Amino acid sequence: MGSRLRFAAGLAALAALALSCAPASGAERTVTLTMEHSRFDPARLHFSVGETVRFVVRNADPIDHELIIGDQVVQEAHEKGTEDHHGGKPGEVSVAAGETTETTFTFREPGRLFFACHLPGHYDFGMRGTISVEG
Repeated sequence: MGSRLRFAAGLAALAALALSCAPASGAERTVTLTMEHSRFDPARLHFSVGETVRFVVRNADPIDHELIIGDQVVQEAHEKGTEDHHGGKPGEVSVAAGETTETTFTFREPGRLFFACHLPGHYDFGMRGTISVEG
């Protein structure tokens, strides 16, 4: 009977260890975005409020691109803006031709956001996508 008790205690300890290693609520999620033929793949994304996402941004094109995440006001400001390099703000990153980089963004409220490349002519060419954030 003592071995059964030790076995049950061992199983309980193993279960507790497994639970302590499980990702916590709100843990970071990783999404890979590929830029190819001046398009984003995928072009539609869905997240939940409070979710923090690590974007791995892969530029498969022979030209530079950027990723800007934000609402329509942010997109319009960048389309008219003059910044030639991004990387200091969450959700904004420049990606050289053939390179891969990362940025992290936390989705704080429900609604619709956008992501785009605003290098000259890229946005008008269609280099953009949508993000739905569910409450």
